[in-house]
Parts: sequence; C-alpha cells; structure tokens
Amino acid sequence: MKKLLALAALALTLAAPARAWPDKAVTLLVPFPPGGSTDSIARAIGPALTKTFNQTFIVDNKAGATGTIGAATVKRAAPDGYTFLVSSLGPFVIAPHLIKNVQYDALKDFDLITVAVQAPNVLVVPAASPHKSLADVMAWQKANPDKMSFASSGNGSSDHLTAELYWLESGTTGLHIPYKGGGPAVSDLLGGQVDASFQNVNTVYQHIKSGKLRPLAVTGAKRSPVLPDVPTMAEAGVKNVDVYSWQAIAAPKGLPEDIKGKFHAAVVAALNDPQIRQQFTSVGLEIVGNTPEQFAAFQAAEFARWKKVIEVRKITAD
Repeated sequence: MKKLLALAALALTLAAPARAWPDKAVTLLVPFPPGGSTDSIARAIGPALTKTFNQTFIVDNKAGATGTIGAATVKRAAPDGYTFLVSSLGPFVIAPHLIKNVQYDALKDFDLITVAVQAPNVLVVPAASPHKSLADVMAWQKANPDKMSFASSGNGSSDHLTAELYWLESGTTGLHIPYKGGGPAVSDLLGGQVDASFQNVNTVYQHIKSGKLRPLAVTGAKRSPVLPDVPTMAEAGVKNVDVYSWQAIAAPKGLPEDIKGKFHAAVVAALNDPQIRQQFTSVGLEIVGNTPEQFAAFQAAEFARWKKVIEVRKITAD
C-alpha cells in the first residue's frame, strides 16, 4: 500500500506543470551598507526587474568583512533564482587575497550573470590644495616621502589598491588612511583632513562639479565623458595605472540555464533603459552588460592582476 501511495504521489508530481520563475519575491543581496555605489545600482535596476517579471525584487543589505559575509550568504543560498549577489569588484577579485578563510571560492562558487557598470577612479585633492596637477603631487611626494596622505574607503578597496599601484608605478610613496566606507573618506577629504584620494568618478563627481574637489587625473584607458578636461594617468605621466571600479551580478552555483538566460536578458535590458542609463552615465558610470562568458574571462584577469599587486605591495586587510 505504501508503495502504491508513493507511486501515485510521484505520478502527480510528474504530471504537475513546472512553476514559472519567478513565482515569489526575488532577493538582490548587496554585501555593503545602504547608500553606496553598489546599493544604488541594485535599487535602480530592482524596479525595472519587478516590472519585467511582475514579481517583487527586494534589495537586502548584508554588510561586513569587506563584502565577503554577504557573498558567502549568496554562495550558501539555493541556486533556484531567488537570490542574487549585486557586488563591487572587492568580493569577486580582491578580498579573497586579503582575508583568511573566506567562506567561498570566488572563481568557482558563483554563476556569473554580468558586469553591470564600470567607472574609472579619479585622483582628487581638496579645492584648497596647492597641487594643481599630477606632476605637482609627484614632485611633492618625492621631496617629502611618506608624508602625503591618501584616504580610502578601507584596506583592500579599489581606491586603496589604486593608490598602491600608483605609488608602485610612479616610484613615489604616500601615507594610506583607511576609512570604514567611502562616505567618511570623502567627508574628511572635503574637510582637508587628508591630502588626496583615488575615488570612483561617480562618488565624487558632484563635489568636483561644485568646485569642492579638484580632479587631477583619471585611471581609465581614456578620459571620462563627464570629466573631458581631466587627463588620464598615462597622459599625466604615469603608465600602467588603468583601473576601473565595477559592479556585477552573480548567483549561487547551479542556477538553471533557462532562469540564467531570462535574468541576464532582463538585467541588460534594465541597464539600457533610457532613464536608468541616463541616471548612471550622468555621474560617470559606463554601462557594460556583458555576457556570463565575458564576465568569467574578465574576472579571471582581474583576480590575477590584484593578487599580484597585493603580493608585491605586501598589502594586508589589517
């Protein structure tokens, strides 16, 4: 009798139509506090995805350990299309080299969806700074080793590693001042408590526009469309400091291909929605929206690159 009941239950299960995805709320997990670049990107595309799928997309901020706590949470989630990671490059290519016993393998534990946006960093100084160019900064640094302070949003952040790469390639030295997030770093920069910082263009664009910060060079391969008068690092005299901060989307490993395809197409469509595109590009973000395969190749290259910088510069998370 038990066998007959089991067979009957199996028959009913096989006969039942597969539930269309998504049939409940989907979580976009951001591994950082609200208010930052990554959070703003998740909150911009969430409503567009809600409209596309007629289902709620919720942004959940789970900060800690430079984004690795949130990333590990997504790694452990079921690969059923109801949990996605929206993160900056840190947890994908930097933190694994800095933090011991990270609870995931960045290259193996996620199904990559797309790099959503990217933006170069920009070297900025307070408006009252005597430095008017990158040449001024380098001359002062060489005359005053380890004296010029560079703020960052934290040890191992994109802005920290950009400074380290700049010191390496320019043969200069500086004093790294790590903060707990970009907000406090920019606040002290505006107040003149620190001398300089390599910040994401989109983070400081309004302060540059208002004249509170002076941009000296951008770390892109070409000039930023929103800062056309600011030279690249190479143009200003320091090569090999082409650095982009980027935000990307991934899922727990094992996401069904049909869901992966639908979600990728919807995300790329959201990024290219005229209103969302304008919201991003107006502050210096560049839309990427590449394929999962392109993202995988890009991640592997970035992973190797930052591993080398971290080892050469002997950078630690402390």
